[in-house]
Amino acid sequence: MIPSEVECRIARYFFHMYLPDDVLEKVEERLLPSCIQIEDEAIDHDELVRWAIDIIDKQLESKRFR
Repeated sequence: MIPSEVECRIARYFFHMYLPDDVLEKVEERLLPSCIQIEDEAIDHDELVRWAIDIIDKQLESKRFR
């Protein structure tokens, strides 16, 4: 099993290197208000991940990676 820290670092690399800027902006626009308004302990990380995945899937439906 891959350690979660390694998975997070790989995901972070992929996120910043391969997602188009417009997709990153849409994810940030959706997630940042929730992260700013809620204390860290109360943030539902699973919900934030679902929102981000939904945005990414919709934005990349017809796009191809390098």
